[in-house]
Amino acid sequence: MTRETFETVSPINGEIIVSRHYSSETEMQCAVNSATESQQRWYKRSLAERAAICRQALDYFEQNKTEIALEITQQMGRPIKYSAGEIAGLQERGHYMIDIAEESLSDIQLPDKPGYKRFIRRSPLGTVLILAPWNYPYLTAINTIIPALMAGNPVILKHSAQTPLCAERFVEAFKAAGLPESVFQCLHLRHDQVDRLIKNPKISYVAFTGSVSAGHAIEQSAAGRFIGVGLELGGKDPAYVREDADLHFAIENLVDGAFFNSGQSCCGVERIYVARAVYQQFVEGFVALTKQYCLGSPLDQATTLGPVVSEKAAAFITQQVADAVAAGATACIDPAHFQSNGENLLTNYMAPQVLINVNHTMSVMLEETFGPVVGIMPVESDEEAIQLMNDSPFGLTASIWSQNADLAEAIGNRIETGTVFMNRCDYLDPALVWTGVKNTGRGASLSQLGYQSLTQPKSFHLRIDI
Repeated sequence: MTRETFETVSPINGEIIVSRHYSSETEMQCAVNSATESQQRWYKRSLAERAAICRQALDYFEQNKTEIALEITQQMGRPIKYSAGEIAGLQERGHYMIDIAEESLSDIQLPDKPGYKRFIRRSPLGTVLILAPWNYPYLTAINTIIPALMAGNPVILKHSAQTPLCAERFVEAFKAAGLPESVFQCLHLRHDQVDRLIKNPKISYVAFTGSVSAGHAIEQSAAGRFIGVGLELGGKDPAYVREDADLHFAIENLVDGAFFNSGQSCCGVERIYVARAVYQQFVEGFVALTKQYCLGSPLDQATTLGPVVSEKAAAFITQQVADAVAAGATACIDPAHFQSNGENLLTNYMAPQVLINVNHTMSVMLEETFGPVVGIMPVESDEEAIQLMNDSPFGLTASIWSQNADLAEAIGNRIETGTVFMNRCDYLDPALVWTGVKNTGRGASLSQLGYQSLTQPKSFHLRIDI
């Protein structure tokens, strides 16, 4: 029987760069069976042994970061000057989660009770299935891989078909680190295979990062299984620039927050609300800095803005902007400004766009864009800013730009979001829980709370006075 294959098309030039067979049904079942069989052996390893292996796997990425960074760029189009930064982020998150494992996984001791020994132990769940996206292919996956393994769970990773080499790199890293066979595996799967895998009774937890529609499909697949499902889905992250903000600092960071990775970030800034008193000055500075970006081949070290992942994605973004302009929005950037020396670039090489005269009747202010586009609106008060920030079906992060920390905290307390930033954006601190509200999903990763999702509490009630 001929095995079905898939191909990864590079956003850089439209050429096929990877061709792989989908895993067979037999391979899929064998992976699940062997993972289940390996679980107890892995859990019996001491926490120190698990930590040593995980650290060695992280060392692999550091040792091979130049080659891996190039693979990231070739697969998903991020400018090469930034791709190695993902490996640095992987190191930060991975080592932090190892560092806090002992404290996070230690028994919960209870007050003494004469004649009894009582405590709560965090036991592994079983096989953890991770479904990782292409936009940050290592960072999103490491959020769950390291704590899952540290907690004693085997892991099966299914990566996006856009970034299959990333899954294979993880396999190589853990193999080089001496991880016992079958504790970490990757599979290349079609959507229907993912559905069947989630329904397999030997899968104990699913961690998914992706679209809202795919999140609904994941939940349907897991329905009735009574297993944990972590979902990080869409975002439409807002920023609020108050009158007392350091405008130069806010502009510099918000332009980066909107356009880094060509706007293809879960927590990228897609809408900005600015106090009326500084609105014009902010827009002028924002547009001027945006025009300094260099759109071109991501293989060029001078490029700061590469292509979006596909021409399909570009068509959606283009239509969203066109609809906004037709409804009265003003586009502040002439795309011709970014035509570089007559290069014959694909249509997924998109000039960044800044829209003003926007409002919340426009999809560009409500629906996820996932591209280099941002809308900017003036507001008359904190109250109006809060109302507009909350007027969204999503809630991953929100940023407040101000020099008044107490007021920023008070405003943040009223924003429906998973993370509140002040004077920064588009960043993930592994010491803080990563979570979202509304259609952004549910569940938590990173921090000590991230370990709770990947373990099962077990109570020990031992009577010793007989």
